[in-house]
Amino acid sequence: MTASNGNMRDLEIVVDGLHKAFDERPVLKGLSLTIARGEMVAIVGGSGCGKTVLLKHLTGHFRPDAGTVLVADHVSTGSPLRDLSTLTEEELDRIRLHWAVVFQRNALLTGTVFHNLALWPREIKRMSDDEIRPLAHRALEDVGLNPDEVMEQDRDSLSGGMAKRVAIARALVMDPVLIFYDEPTAGLDPEMCGQIHELIGQTHAARPSLGVARTSVIITHDTELLRRLGPRVVMLHDGKVHFDGPFEEFAASEDPHIRPYVEQMATLHRRERPPSP
Repeated sequence: MTASNGNMRDLEIVVDGLHKAFDERPVLKGLSLTIARGEMVAIVGGSGCGKTVLLKHLTGHFRPDAGTVLVADHVSTGSPLRDLSTLTEEELDRIRLHWAVVFQRNALLTGTVFHNLALWPREIKRMSDDEIRPLAHRALEDVGLNPDEVMEQDRDSLSGGMAKRVAIARALVMDPVLIFYDEPTAGLDPEMCGQIHELIGQTHAARPSLGVARTSVIITHDTELLRRLGPRVVMLHDGKVHFDGPFEEFAASEDPHIRPYVEQMATLHRRERPPSP
C-alpha cells in the first residue's frame, strides 16, 4: 500500500495484505485497510469473520503470518508510521501510551473505581495517587458520573451502564489519541445503549491535551450505533474487507453477503449480552 509522505502524516493505521491462520485455518486472507487520524471507523461482520483477530493485530497482540500493520508513533516527532511486527516490547509499550481499549465485558478489576482508573497511570507513568486523582476526577466527569459519589465505590456495586462508563473513563485517564472499542454496547438495554452512543460520540469529538485529533475504532453489531454516530463502516467477509463506506450505503445494500448480515445485526447484538452472575 502506497501513499505520499504528506498523506502518510495524516494516517493513524495502515494494514496491508494481512494474513493470519490458526491450525492451518485461514482467518485473515490478505486484508488491507487504511484509517486516517481523527476518523471514527466501525468494523462489522458476522461471527467468525475475523473482527477480533484484526483488533488483536491492530493492538499488537498478534503478529501477522504475512503482511504489515503500521501505526502512528505519537511519541516521536511527526508521528511516523511504525511496523508493529518490527518493534520491541519496550517500543510497543511506548506507542501504546497513546492508545486505550474499552473491552467488551469492561474488564474492570476487583476494587474501587479509583483503583481501576489509577491502574495505567500508576503502572506505566509511575504517577502517585495524588497526581492521578485529579485526572480520574476529570475522566469521571467527562463520562457523566459524579466523582464524589463513585470514586470509592466498589466495582461489584456498579450497574451495567455505570460499569461501561467507568471503563470509558479508565480509557480517558491517559488522554489517548486512539481508542479501540470492543462491542461497547454489548449487554446494555436500549436506553443505556443510547447513552453510550452519545458518550462515544462526545469522546471522539474531544481533542486530547496534546492537540492531535482522536481516532476511534469500534467493533460492533449495533445498528443503532452506526445510524446515530455515522462512522465509516468496514465490513469483513471471508477474511477480507468486503465493504468500506458510509452507513446509509451499507444499510441499503442488496449485496448477497451484506443484506443478510444487516438483517441479522439486531439479533447478533442481543446475543452479546453477558451471562447473568
